[in-house]
Amino acid sequence: MSRSTRAAGRRSAPKASRSKHRTPRARTTSKAIGLTLLSALVPGSGLVMGGRTKLGAFVLTITGGLLLVAAYVGLTQRDSVLALLVSPRQLLIATAAVVVLGVLWIWVVVASHKLLRPVTMTYTGRLAGSLFVGLLCFSIAVPTTVAAQTVMAQRDLVGSVFQSEDNSKSATRPKVDKADPWAKTPRLNLLLLGADDGADRTGVRTDTVMVASIDTKTGDTALISLSRNWMRMPFPESSPLHKIYPDGFWNPSLGNVEQPEYYLDSMYDNVPKEHPGVLGATDNMGADVVKLAAGSALGLDIDYYMQINLAGFRKIIDAIGGITVNVNYKVPIGGDYGAGPGTRGAKKPSGYIQPGPNQKLDGYHALWFARGRYGLSDPSRQERQRCTIHALVNSVNPATLVTKYQQIASASKDLLRTDIPQEILPAFIELGLKVKSAKVANVDLDKSKNFPTGKNPDYTAMQEIVEKAIAPKTKPIASTPSTTPTKKATTGTKKPVKPTTTPGAAQDLNDACAYDPTQTGTN
Repeated sequence: MSRSTRAAGRRSAPKASRSKHRTPRARTTSKAIGLTLLSALVPGSGLVMGGRTKLGAFVLTITGGLLLVAAYVGLTQRDSVLALLVSPRQLLIATAAVVVLGVLWIWVVVASHKLLRPVTMTYTGRLAGSLFVGLLCFSIAVPTTVAAQTVMAQRDLVGSVFQSEDNSKSATRPKVDKADPWAKTPRLNLLLLGADDGADRTGVRTDTVMVASIDTKTGDTALISLSRNWMRMPFPESSPLHKIYPDGFWNPSLGNVEQPEYYLDSMYDNVPKEHPGVLGATDNMGADVVKLAAGSALGLDIDYYMQINLAGFRKIIDAIGGITVNVNYKVPIGGDYGAGPGTRGAKKPSGYIQPGPNQKLDGYHALWFARGRYGLSDPSRQERQRCTIHALVNSVNPATLVTKYQQIASASKDLLRTDIPQEILPAFIELGLKVKSAKVANVDLDKSKNFPTGKNPDYTAMQEIVEKAIAPKTKPIASTPSTTPTKKATTGTKKPVKPTTTPGAAQDLNDACAYDPTQTGTN
C-alpha cells in the first residue's frame, strides 16, 4: 500500500466518526427542548438519550434509589423521621443534602440539554433553548432554596426553644426513659402558662394558667383552667416552699382579704424575687414555682411546662392565617379597671369583638378574644382561652404547615419557653398527633361551690373533681334490648340547644365552644 493511500485512509476515519455521533443530534430545537424537560422530570434520561449511556444509567439508578428510600422511610420509619425533625445536628446534615441534591439536579439538566440540542442551531433556537434551560434551573433552585430555608428554620426553632437535658436546668422536671418516655407515664400533665409580659409592663404576670392532662395511649385530653385570682395556692410538703408558706401562698398578717400580690398570677414573679434560689438550680424558677403550686392544688404531678408569650401568640395566629371561633357575646378590646397588679390606670375598652358564629379572627383580635375581661367574669375568660387553643389546634393543617412553616417557626421562637428536653421531642410529636384526632374536654371545677371568690378556694374538692374526670373510663355493660316498640320521632325542626354542663363534670370542647347567643360572659 502506497504512502498516499495510507494517508487517505487516515483522513477518512474522522469523517466516519463525526458522522456516527451526529445521528443522536439530528433533531429539531423544539424536540430537544421537550427532551430536556423530560430529563428534568426524570434525571438521567436525557444523558442516556444524548449518548452518555453509562452516566445516565447511573443517575437514573441513584434517582430511583433515593425515591424508594424516601418512600420506605416515610411509610415505615416514622420514628426516624420524627427524630430527624427535632435533631439540630441531623437537620443541618439534611440542609446540606438538600442543597447538594439541588445543585446536582441543575447540573444534570444543563448537561442533558448540551447533549440533546442540535449541532447546528439558529440564533433564535439557541436563545430559546437557553431561556428554557434557565427557567428549568430556576424552577429547581427556588423550591430547593425554600426547602433548605425551611429545614434551617426548624433547626433554629428546635435549638432556640428546646434545650438538651445536659444543657438545661430544672428543679421540677422528671427523669424519664428517653427510649420510651411514656412507659411509666399513663397520663402526661403539661402546664400551659400565658405570660402577660411586654415593654409597657413591669414584671411578668401569668394571667393564663391551664393544665392539659393527656392520656399517653389515646391522646384524650382534659383541659383544666386555674383562676388568676386564687389565693393560698399550696405547695407539696416535700418542697422547701411549703416550709415558707405552710398555709399556702398568702400573707396571714393582712387578714382574710383580697391580696393581689398573693394571687396565682403573681406567683411567677413574686416568689423568685422574695426567695431566690430556694428551689435549687433552674433556668426558670417562676415556672417551677407555678408547676409545684398548680400540681398541689389539683392533686397532679406536673411533668413539664410550656410558657406562651402573648405577643408571640399574636404572631403565630397571623402566620397560620387566623383562627375561626364562635363569639357568643361582646368581648372587649383593651380596658383597665385601674386596680390590681400590672395596672396602667383606669380606661374604657377601645372597642369590642361583636357576637357571631364562625368568625375569622386575625392575631390581634384572637389575642383579645382570649384576653378580654373588662366587664366580664374570669370563668368566661378561661373558657374563651380554652376555645382559642382548640381553634388553633384545628386550624393547623398540612397545607398551612407546608406553605407558611417558616413564618410559623419564626413566630414560635418568640412564642414558647419550656423545660421539655430535646431528647424526648419525637415522643411529644407523636403524642401531639394523637391529641389532634382525640377527644379534648374541659373540666369544670365548679366555681359557685369551690371558689366563689379567690380568697379561700376549696382545693380538696377540686382535686376530687379532677381525679374523677381523668380516671380511666370503663365500658358500660350492654343492656338487654327492650321488646317495647319505641315511639316514632315526630317530624319538624327544633332550634339546636347547646348541651348544658353539670358543675364539676367534663365537657367536650366542641360543645363548650359552640355558638350560644344566650351567654353573657358575666356569670
